[in-house]
Amino acid sequence: MTTLSLNGLSVDQQLAQFVEQQLLPGTGISTDTFWQGFADIVNELTPINRALLEKREQLQAKIDDYHKQQPVWDATNYQAFLEEIGYLVPEPASFSIETEQVEPEIASTAGPQLVVPVSNARFALNAANARWGSLYDALYGTDVLSDDDGAEKGSTYNPVRGFKVMAYARQFLDKALPLANGSHIESTSYAVVNNELLITLRDSSQVRLADPEQLIGYQGEAQNPSAILLKNNGLHIELQIDHHHPIGQADKAGLKDVLLEAALTTIMDCEDSVAAVDAEDKVNVYQNWLGLMQGNLVEAFNKEGKTIERRLAEDRQYQGVNGETITLKGRSMMFVRNVGHLMTNPAIQDSEGNDVFEGIMDAIITSTAALHDLKGTGSLKNSTANSINIVKPKMHGPEEVAFTNTLFTRVEQLLGLPANTIKMGIMDEERRTSANLKACIFEAKNRVVFINTGFLDRTGDEIHTSMQAGVVLPKGAIKLEPWISAYEDRNVDIGLATGLSGKAQIGKGMWPMPDKMALMMEQKSGHPKSGANTAWVPSPTAATLHAMHYHDIDVFACQKALMDRKEASLTSLLTPPLMKDASSLSKEDIQAELDNNAQGILGYVVRWIDQGIGCSKVPDINHVGLMEDRATLRISSQHMANWLYHGVCSEEQIRKTMARMAKVVDGQNEGDPAYKNMADSAETLAQSVAYQAALALVLEGAKQPSGYTEPLLHAFRIKYKSLN
Repeated sequence: MTTLSLNGLSVDQQLAQFVEQQLLPGTGISTDTFWQGFADIVNELTPINRALLEKREQLQAKIDDYHKQQPVWDATNYQAFLEEIGYLVPEPASFSIETEQVEPEIASTAGPQLVVPVSNARFALNAANARWGSLYDALYGTDVLSDDDGAEKGSTYNPVRGFKVMAYARQFLDKALPLANGSHIESTSYAVVNNELLITLRDSSQVRLADPEQLIGYQGEAQNPSAILLKNNGLHIELQIDHHHPIGQADKAGLKDVLLEAALTTIMDCEDSVAAVDAEDKVNVYQNWLGLMQGNLVEAFNKEGKTIERRLAEDRQYQGVNGETITLKGRSMMFVRNVGHLMTNPAIQDSEGNDVFEGIMDAIITSTAALHDLKGTGSLKNSTANSINIVKPKMHGPEEVAFTNTLFTRVEQLLGLPANTIKMGIMDEERRTSANLKACIFEAKNRVVFINTGFLDRTGDEIHTSMQAGVVLPKGAIKLEPWISAYEDRNVDIGLATGLSGKAQIGKGMWPMPDKMALMMEQKSGHPKSGANTAWVPSPTAATLHAMHYHDIDVFACQKALMDRKEASLTSLLTPPLMKDASSLSKEDIQAELDNNAQGILGYVVRWIDQGIGCSKVPDINHVGLMEDRATLRISSQHMANWLYHGVCSEEQIRKTMARMAKVVDGQNEGDPAYKNMADSAETLAQSVAYQAALALVLEGAKQPSGYTEPLLHAFRIKYKSLN
């Protein structure tokens, strides 16, 4: 690794070149100004960052001692203790957030949100372009529609399934865009006459929309349009009409597709879904984010022998019913998720030779990349509110939010931006943040645009914080405990109480099974009903399908109705999910839980270490594909670490289970040419860096800071890269 000395910093040559040749040109900032400003921020904020991490450890040590001294659970006593040590802080008086210049996609609309590793250019482009999704494709290609009665997907177009798709889409239109009388199922023609949508039905009668205001515009000739733009609950729907198209030919109204406005926002992720351990990895992440901000990111790939280029979608234009041209954004509004406060990265070292905190590095470089968007150096616009939207994960309590606020202020000063240009998304995924959420929001009240719940990381932190309190329940049972519903409800309650409605996103977590879309359609309507104006989905297809829930449910009306609800209980939130009697677990129960955890850990870690893949669809023990990232790994490794610590299982049992599951994971990856088997022999198992990493995550789990997986993952990935 070659490093350059720049203003007291030692910077990896790859990163220095990227900054000088790609990042800064067009920003008006010189290389010297940039690195000097960078060094000043590092020198000022590194000691504060260190002190905050130290405080995490001190609080954890006090909580550990408390549980050792108080083996019997007493909620009142525990809460008083947390106040005494400063883990629980006094709640601020009533306030409303004061964030200004917020994107309309964040403030005034409700819809799905994608999260995607920005290290993968193809995924990032697909996600950005998922602002608009084909309802026909989403229905045809997933299990939302059954294969019964000859409606199998097959390798060529199946007209039986096609008709099923059309019927479903018409039923959706009846709900979202009801007619004054009759049904879209009966429609034989759509035309715009006198600025109204006129629908001809099978009996030749002509009807209008029940709410004529839903018509926004069209493409082509008014009487014979090629596309009709409509709106419901703030979301657009485009009817595409083409009588010559193979699908349009089979439809009496020539309707070839229904396009839904789907992923309103996307989080381009530099964190949990990404494996970035050194300068090479970080440059790849930053390059892709810069390409998105300049609007020139392109990814070429081979499909069935043809080279296909993927690039960002252009904006969409329509003739408005008011006679004016309407332009709608063709792309999702992109946030960027930086890493948290914990990790450092060897890509840059400070004047004392210490690796720089990666969160500081991310804030500076991703914001500088976003300058290109603010300055309009490319042809496509991301922010229409002149903002940079950064999601900040894994903050513990209000002091850490205040630190991020300071960091963002220093970055604004370096880049010459007005105060609060950089907006903050607060992820409520650590226990100290959940318990002090109102105080956390208060610390960012001038720049917060997003809060959400992430129950996987949150569960990992729950287990780690209460590691000494006793044996945690099996994973399935933890989800049913009072603390988790208190956590989900309080997040909405406090978000509404602090004035987020109409100004910011209140978000909910990921649907983990990308292949189970019928189940998602059944269950995920709970997210908009909970008062959340966004929720995470695992793919563009899932975004299109989940968008239908926001047509069915008016989230802002739900929020209004929830305003008067009693805030969920802090006592419930702080009650850990412990077993009353661990001896009630049978041997079979214990082994089944260990198998499940071990298989999930290995399936994810082997790709992370050997291939540098930070997020992927990993088959579980029952061969159901689950979206896994570091959050799922944190909960599984902490769970096993807890059972080992409390003697529910032995180290020998864990080692045997892991070795057996390594064989299962090898079998599940049989068709992957990039995959290297772990368990061909005792020797290959001992030599597998990925296997060693998975084992360490469990055996050393109780000692890891806040139960995080990054320190070990990074160390083993760096080891793997040095050996290969």
